[in-house]
Amino acid sequence: MTVSDARSVIEIPYTPRPFWGKILHPALEQYRFSVIVAHRRFGKSVGTINHIIKKALTNTKFRSPNYAYVAPFLKQAKMIAWEYLKYYTAVIPDRKVNESELYVELPSFQQNARGARIYIIGADRPDGLRGTYWDGVVIDEYAQIKKELWGEVIRPALSDRRGWAVFIGTPKGQNQFYDMYLLALKRDDWFACLYTVDDTGIIPPQELADMKREMTESEIRQELYCDFAANAYNRLITLDVVNKAMERELTEEDYKGMPKIMGVDVARYGDDSCVIFRRQGLMAFEPQIIKEIDNMTFAGIVAQAIDEWGPDTVFIDSGRGEGVIDRLRQLGYNDKVVEVPFGGKALQDTRYMNKRAEMWDGAREWLGQGGCLPYMPELRTELCTPEYTYDSLNRIKLESKESMKDKTGRSPDIADAFCLTFAYPVNISRNMLYRRARKKGAIRRYGAL
Repeated sequence: MTVSDARSVIEIPYTPRPFWGKILHPALEQYRFSVIVAHRRFGKSVGTINHIIKKALTNTKFRSPNYAYVAPFLKQAKMIAWEYLKYYTAVIPDRKVNESELYVELPSFQQNARGARIYIIGADRPDGLRGTYWDGVVIDEYAQIKKELWGEVIRPALSDRRGWAVFIGTPKGQNQFYDMYLLALKRDDWFACLYTVDDTGIIPPQELADMKREMTESEIRQELYCDFAANAYNRLITLDVVNKAMERELTEEDYKGMPKIMGVDVARYGDDSCVIFRRQGLMAFEPQIIKEIDNMTFAGIVAQAIDEWGPDTVFIDSGRGEGVIDRLRQLGYNDKVVEVPFGGKALQDTRYMNKRAEMWDGAREWLGQGGCLPYMPELRTELCTPEYTYDSLNRIKLESKESMKDKTGRSPDIADAFCLTFAYPVNISRNMLYRRARKKGAIRRYGAL
């Protein structure tokens, strides 16, 4: 990493990984507050330590800048970050190291003022954070730190000089770190990101496979796939099942002749998506996702998809899809289109509270039977998010779409479209089988099946 200060160019012995160099470091420069959720061995500490160093070296605006790397415990903070800080700053001329107070002081830009200091601090000894200003702070494993430390100590200390803050960590349940991540997702002036092992490819495949064999499902979901709800006991669809479905490969012979089913979820709000999902037997194909579109235009896209793929049945969410359904029937697709009320009565109404719960459980059963999903991290997140409970009649009740959106910052539109393909049983008539066989050239005359 090359840093230009007011006097010279300093080469820090740090080579950012691609996603740090291309995405994270530019984002941390752009946003005052950031939340980085990432799997173990992601390089959170190394990346943020070098971010602090760069900011300290280039801060010419204020006298005697202060920066801090904060971890839940002083011993932990020292073990994680102290050696990194000394190593990466060793090339800086005239830098000073204070071993007793755990800070590095860089050369000063201004006369009669000390240089920037970078402290290593444990949240178990918060006095080191009180009574002074901070130009920038990295907060590691915020889930294990008292919530008040941010609101009562660190945040006010950043105000004088408009200091910045970066929260980093791996999920440990739906706690204050989770809340901070959701806040960052909802705020335009905050940066938020989440990286799983599949997103980064940092851990070699064989090592990753060995880790998965030695870890529990909950540990895999939490430590490797950054699932904030990994320890929830009432998860309807598990991460392991979804990952296996996304890794599974099928040939056309595995699903040929099975009903073609299309699920269509119509956007409910401005930031939601319209989704068309195709499934045939145990094969689910990559969905079509459309944003910011009106119902009439979307109905035309659905009609085109029907003509091109030739589904036996098209299940459409009637909650927001009335206009799309009506338009498709006007266009002559009445025999294909079936409206599905998510809140309507389930076929097995003694087992499920509503149709949505029944559809999602149908998807769960299909996955367990060997279903194949396209590789889509966003679909994986959506499918593994909802929890289930039981109503007063002991029927399965699925977590609401609104609650899921609050958790993840996104509406589960893709998952809902996929689950719509399980709305009702679909059978292929003998006439349909005949027409398909004729089209493929498998028969030459009527009745020769």
